Amino acid sequence: MTRTTTVTAIMLAFGLLGSCDRRSDVGPVVASVIGDAPVLADPARRALGRPSQMLMASVAQGLVRLDATGQVEPGIAERWIVIDDGMSYIFRIGDVTWPDGSAVTARAVVQRLRRELAPGSRNPLRPYLTAIDEVVEMTPEVIEVRMKTPRPDLLRLLARPELAIFRLDPPRGTGPMRRSAQRSAPGLLLEPVPGPVIDADDPPPPPRPEQTVRLIGERAAKAILRFKALRSDMVDGGTFADWPLVGLAEIAPTAIRFDPAQGLFGLAIVERSGFLATAENRAVLAGALDREAIVALVRAGWPTTDRILPDAIDLATPPNLPGWAIGTLDERRAHARSVVAAWESAHDTPLSLRIALPDGPGATLLFGGIAASFAAIGVEATRVPMRADADLRLVDAIAPADNARWYLARACAPCGEQASTLIDAARTAADTPARGAAIARADAALTADVAFIPFAAPLRWSLVAARLDQWQPNPRAWHPLNHLRSDTK
Repeated sequence: MTRTTTVTAIMLAFGLLGSCDRRSDVGPVVASVIGDAPVLADPARRALGRPSQMLMASVAQGLVRLDATGQVEPGIAERWIVIDDGMSYIFRIGDVTWPDGSAVTARAVVQRLRRELAPGSRNPLRPYLTAIDEVVEMTPEVIEVRMKTPRPDLLRLLARPELAIFRLDPPRGTGPMRRSAQRSAPGLLLEPVPGPVIDADDPPPPPRPEQTVRLIGERAAKAILRFKALRSDMVDGGTFADWPLVGLAEIAPTAIRFDPAQGLFGLAIVERSGFLATAENRAVLAGALDREAIVALVRAGWPTTDRILPDAIDLATPPNLPGWAIGTLDERRAHARSVVAAWESAHDTPLSLRIALPDGPGATLLFGGIAASFAAIGVEATRVPMRADADLRLVDAIAPADNARWYLARACAPCGEQASTLIDAARTAADTPARGAAIARADAALTADVAFIPFAAPLRWSLVAARLDQWQPNPRAWHPLNHLRSDTK
């Protein structure tokens, strides 16, 4: 029995196909996030999956945090100023307390940030925060972040859950939400952090059920079925890999939402030997792919791209057009067939490439399209798991901020020495004009190196009930649990 047949059988058994969406507007908001069960963990020690990111952002805010539109809003810091042409950020800590009632101090914030930025930290944002010179305590309520070079995207990076301010043993933070004392099954029940107690004889009332959120981490198929059965209000974290399941479930179109996500979606060339040893041969493969036909197998109308950078982020000029994109697809394929045939004749072996992709029906469709494009030029493709040895590996990642070096560094996995050196030079550029020039040189070198084959922007989808009136699409594909309804803020 195929996976599609299995899902259909489950849905029929529960009477879900063709059911009406008569969801109640009372009770806790139930949010299914695709991934493993959410846990609070130190980002300096382990990567956080999507459910754990959502949990961290809910119970442990940073100096700043992201709102429903992906914009920066106050977190622990009630206000901040940027001075010295972006070389200094000064934050004033608000009236924020730990769960035990003690005040959050600048010293605690400084210690936490220094830990996440220290050498040896596994925090995924650390490589993009090397422009920070030091984080210092100015007064018990004020901290300063001193920069080596200006970084206009710094606030957005500080707003990420990986830089939340929390205590260890056990991990706990300052909100905007907290674990409820009530038991919740399945998932974790979160409630708004109450305001300060002004009158001990008149404490604030407990939160209403509609102000609470039950966070569940689970597989995409189970999350979609839960939403279809009216037992959840949101499915978050959907990617191309599981998108076909939404069509199978016959979800109401009004509940399906897409983010204008910005990031990378394409194939990194991870094995640079054999046929893939030269940029010319790598370019042949990149030019032979029928991007429109490939992504249309997953979702019709999914826009494609042939460039690494989405636009002129940090650049004075548009991103580089790769040389392999010149000419028609038929012309590029005719040239590719001759190159592949000559290589096979010289090496007396057929050309076969291993492509690492995630699980999921969308990934199966994507592989089918890639394999068909490669077959058209005489190359056999074999699908392997994401963590297996491979020649090409899918990169599907959302950019944490408008940071051109993030795109180039992620696409360099690996890349040539010249491109790698230029990408590193952009990190240490002395000022904004120098950074723009360095980024332009790095983009040109990486494009010429053909270390990454871009396909499209990342596909990110959610299922959203009408009661979540504050949900907003945004380029970060980020939807805070405290910004789903007017009464969860």
